[in-house]
Amino acid sequence: MSQQRPGNASNRARVVDIATAAGVSTATVDRVLNGRAGVRAATLQKVMKAAAALDYLPEADLYRAMLPAPMELVFLLPPRSNRYMQMLGDYIGFAEDHLAPFNVRCKCHHIEGFNPRVLAQRLLHYGRGADGVAFMALEHPLVREAVAQLVQEGVHVVTLISDLSNSERAAYVGMDNRAAGRTAGYLLARFLGREVTHPRAGRKAGKIAMIAGSLSYRGHEEREMGFLHALEELCPQVQVVGLREGHDDADTNYKQARTLLEQYPDLAGMYNIGGASDGVGRALKQCGREHQVVFIGHGLTPDTRGLLIDGTLDAVLTQHPQNMIMNCVRIFSNLRERKDAQVGVEAVRISVILRENLP
Repeated sequence: MSQQRPGNASNRARVVDIATAAGVSTATVDRVLNGRAGVRAATLQKVMKAAAALDYLPEADLYRAMLPAPMELVFLLPPRSNRYMQMLGDYIGFAEDHLAPFNVRCKCHHIEGFNPRVLAQRLLHYGRGADGVAFMALEHPLVREAVAQLVQEGVHVVTLISDLSNSERAAYVGMDNRAAGRTAGYLLARFLGREVTHPRAGRKAGKIAMIAGSLSYRGHEEREMGFLHALEELCPQVQVVGLREGHDDADTNYKQARTLLEQYPDLAGMYNIGGASDGVGRALKQCGREHQVVFIGHGLTPDTRGLLIDGTLDAVLTQHPQNMIMNCVRIFSNLRERKDAQVGVEAVRISVILRENLP
């Protein structure tokens, strides 16, 4: 009687054959092959080795089956009206191939960014359905308590762009915001020149204005402090005439900038600490002062790129969206493997973009 070829359907291994070879029940084999929970890692390995030896599954399927379930990650970002946040969210959406080696599934939700009660509620709502959550933090007890609850329930938490003091978050991903503020102050002082920062006798020193997204963001508060300290060191004669909040909204920033320009005809410089620099640029252009007021902003987006090219914006401080998201994913992967959170994670660098070095 001739032997059947190994490839014939009638000679294909069955679940009971795998169970016998692995020394487990057919129910356990079924759970393993269908990726269901409740099987110890050592048992899973035995079942998969037996299935491989019996040519039950193609090698690629065996490899996928032996992987742990993907880590479910959620990114909570401010509204898409902030162009930089929109870019971050878009990158999460199309970076699936780049993230595949980390065995994660990422989702992004744009939520109310300036209401601590809403942010705390959204953190708990989305975080409890995930293995890890990354978000732009507001400095508030409600947010701090929500983070503590998630960590207690086994959810990894990472702060993004703006940190949260005295919290149980696992790591912070973002630039050194105090250093960013000092860099903005240094650039503005250099662009203004000595005649404005150290005027001759009889002339008035220049005036400088600031617009922040919200000082409830620790990152924006740190940028303000760094900026003011740098100006105090480099050009103490310059007068800082006020700080307005624009909530990273282009229309609000436009109104705030327009008011400042009308109130201070001798305004020499402006620093937009947060997003939506296009609103400030619109005000400068409508007042015909786009080439008279030194303007420093944050976040390289299509809008700020255009403002750099036409000379309305003098410099942009930015952090690359791809690096931010990849750093978050690496940190979550490290935490899953019980490594130090920062293993293999490079510090986020401040990039200074001018019209002449646009990428």
